[in-house]
Amino acid sequence: MAVAGSNARPHDVVFLVDVDDTLIDNDRIRLDLQEHLEHEYGAAGRDRYWAIQEAMFVELGYRDYLGAVQRSWNEDSHDMRFLELSSYLIDYPFADRLYPRALEVLERLGTWGPTVVLTDGDAVFQPRKVERSGIRAAVQGRVLVYVHKEAELEDVEERYPADRYVLVDDKPRILTAVKQVWGGRVTTVLPRQGPFADGVDFGRVEPPPDVVVERIGDLLDLDRATVVGGA
Repeated sequence: MAVAGSNARPHDVVFLVDVDDTLIDNDRIRLDLQEHLEHEYGAAGRDRYWAIQEAMFVELGYRDYLGAVQRSWNEDSHDMRFLELSSYLIDYPFADRLYPRALEVLERLGTWGPTVVLTDGDAVFQPRKVERSGIRAAVQGRVLVYVHKEAELEDVEERYPADRYVLVDDKPRILTAVKQVWGGRVTTVLPRQGPFADGVDFGRVEPPPDVVVERIGDLLDLDRATVVGGA
């Protein structure tokens, strides 16, 4: 993880970009995993793993795919078949699930200011996903992983101080929470893709996102002033 340092001079603007359902199509990953589980362990094994996964999500606040493998293994008398599932997840071709032009967007934002991945997740699987997808290289290693990123904004500011931030995230809840803390210092950008942003009634979102695009690749059609200023 690259750290700017608390004594660093603030940048004019830092771009913060989410991963799941913002840069990577998580629905496709989940579908692939479900098909793999059913093929290898049958419908019962698939359903059992996913029930454990959902229970851990409620418990932890993030999806712990590898932790669910461990718990499945423990609860099924150490069924050695589940060990293969760990390899499947670790070696999954995440680069194949990037949204179209996602890496181009990171490259473009990087010409406008430091671009940082800001994502929720665990300390093993999420960094692996960011690395194998090519996202880590696209942001020169600037990756921040938290359990609840909206609660870690002070740490984000310390590591990457800036006069202004641009946050790109598919979850209206996250954009609203960050806007309530940073106010006019942040421009919130919502790609309307994935399960959280699809069909959102923006009349009920307060404050609404500053910039809305249909997909992440559409940011390539906007200039810096529009993205940063939220015009």
